[in-house]
Amino acid sequence: MTTPILDFVRSYAASGVSRLHMPGHKGRGALGCEQYDITEIAGADDLSCPEGIIQESEHNAGKIFATRATFYSTGGSSQCVKAMLLLASRRSASRVVLAARNAHRSFIHGCALLGLEPRWLGRGGAPLPSCRLSAEDIASAVDGMAEKPCAVYITSPDYLGGMAETAIIAQITRERGVPLLLDGAHGAYLDVLSAGHNSCQPDLWCASAHKTLGVLTGGAYLHVGRNALSDYENDAKEALGVFGSSSPSYLVMASLDAANGQFSDGFADSLNFFTGKVEDLKRRLSGSGVPVAESDPLRITIAAHKAGYSGYELAARLREHGCECEFADPDWLVMMLTPENDKRDFERISAAFADFLPRAPRQALTVPPPGEAVMTPRESLLAAREIVPVSEAAGRVMASAAVTCPPAVPIAVMGERITSEQAELMLKYGITSVEVVI
Repeated sequence: MTTPILDFVRSYAASGVSRLHMPGHKGRGALGCEQYDITEIAGADDLSCPEGIIQESEHNAGKIFATRATFYSTGGSSQCVKAMLLLASRRSASRVVLAARNAHRSFIHGCALLGLEPRWLGRGGAPLPSCRLSAEDIASAVDGMAEKPCAVYITSPDYLGGMAETAIIAQITRERGVPLLLDGAHGAYLDVLSAGHNSCQPDLWCASAHKTLGVLTGGAYLHVGRNALSDYENDAKEALGVFGSSSPSYLVMASLDAANGQFSDGFADSLNFFTGKVEDLKRRLSGSGVPVAESDPLRITIAAHKAGYSGYELAARLREHGCECEFADPDWLVMMLTPENDKRDFERISAAFADFLPRAPRQALTVPPPGEAVMTPRESLLAAREIVPVSEAAGRVMASAAVTCPPAVPIAVMGERITSEQAELMLKYGITSVEVVI
């Protein structure tokens, strides 16, 4: 498969042309990659309205992922999430989005900017980064609404690797005439494995190529499903532009383009082989008493609380053996692996848990029910605010999203009155101050 963006930036770097254009480093600098960092010069095309090499590259990506259309983002899935909300809201009179509670804060910000109101699925009792909903939960929620929402919004895989029944949920929402928006930021590699095999794709979904594929940070996809309910591809570029920079990174675009060439060269087979190695490591860790939780194939999620540890303790154990994890909190530890991880990495993980001794299990922290929604996200975003200690926050109205990052999943959402249970949980996660409405 062709890699037109990558070929162009390489050719331009080798040409020796005097750069009388942006960026200011002129192709020279300490990083070594500056020679490939360009702007919209002649022949480089334009991400906002591509007609040349970018259009060709995005078309290649659409063929790989078997979508109706695929678009590049250099602002990560956060840019795509907001664009999806804009595309869905333009095609509906409803301002309500039915959403799983473990939404990334970019979803909350998107709702606030667009004047949308989330109607939350999941009412507490789950770990903060997770909100595992069945297809029946979604069907019941949609059918119970007097007015159809403008969209249903879910996250899969979630931050702990939980997988939703995406194809079934997509079928359910399509039958009801409601688009399904999927934050699949952590599942770009799953799209490679399943391309063309999913019987029912979401109407719109995003995937962060930089999280699990060989793409530079910020590289992401916005996909339009094959049988999407509307012609989202007609204004997807414009929607992405509303929330993105007019100076997208050509380094990121070139890495997205390079990934196309990798995918067309047996990558799915090597990825399948690698997931088998990860599964074997999970089995060996479980056999040593490590409480490995069910997760997506490239993630190792450890329920530290079930062995009497905190995720922070297990993260420190990994660091002692030269490893840095993706995420740790009081109860969980998450490691994300890709085929770029080598034998040494596997050996270090095994060594870190070689002498693991489980302790008495303890209860994990769970998210309390949401506080009362007294303002819309938009009203609270635009309101005057002040910063207060969390110890004094109960009863006040959130002006932003209180998150532990990563993951950027809010304990309390802007516009909600903070409960004492939420404030207590914030302190346990190390959040000591929050913005509240004056």
